[in-house]
Amino acid sequence: MTNLAEQYRITQEPFYQPQSNEVALYEAAYNARLPVMVKGPTGCGKSRFIEYMAFKLGKPLITVACNEDMTASDLVGRYLLEANGTRWLDGPLATAARIGAICYLDEIVEARQDTTVVIHPLTDHRRQLPLDKKGELIQAHPDFQLVISYNPGYQSLMKDLKQSTKQRFVGFDFDYPAADLEASIISTETGIHKADAVRLVKVGAAARALKGHGLDEGISTRLLVYAATLIKAEVNPLDACRMALVRPITDDADIRATLDHAIDAIFA
Repeated sequence: MTNLAEQYRITQEPFYQPQSNEVALYEAAYNARLPVMVKGPTGCGKSRFIEYMAFKLGKPLITVACNEDMTASDLVGRYLLEANGTRWLDGPLATAARIGAICYLDEIVEARQDTTVVIHPLTDHRRQLPLDKKGELIQAHPDFQLVISYNPGYQSLMKDLKQSTKQRFVGFDFDYPAADLEASIISTETGIHKADAVRLVKVGAAARALKGHGLDEGISTRLLVYAATLIKAEVNPLDACRMALVRPITDDADIRATLDHAIDAIFA
């Protein structure tokens, strides 16, 4: 198990800039082995935060990108048919429970509710994972922790967690960083001049102001980093912004024109 755990250990510290006291609060939750829920808009740093905390705590991290086709077997494991018979293969959740990893279920609401109920025994006092097909009951390793994330802006009656699931977690609300902090993150992450980072943040603010007025979601910090990466590679800032910040998020001609004008004004 030790060798398997090393495969999932993060060896290089991810860059993460704390926004408040979330690092200390997460450490407290981990020390108590409480399951954690992280909510926030796309590209605001949820996954990076979990990677950073796994590195800081020195724990393996197993990440699962949830989707509507994911079954319970995809999480816990299944029998595989081979030439000499069948062989059991643990899924990521079972692997994490065995080796004491942090299991991170990203965008949990994308999975079907009949799939996500398999996490329930791991998120209360039992800390167990039944493998019904194998007839085995895994007692979670003392270091195991379950973390889930989702974007509450995409919730609907069809895509939401049951209360019986929600009330098994402690929660963190994430949002885009304050302007000064976001500019610092972009500059540090990509190496562009701080003045250009500040301009990119202004473009982001202009787009976020259109959320609910033509845009389903504002420009994420992730996209701002993409634009900064292009600028660092000597792409013209106007082209970099249109390529990274406008074209991916909307096909509406009026919204595109509005954002293009904002870019022209900010980088003039």
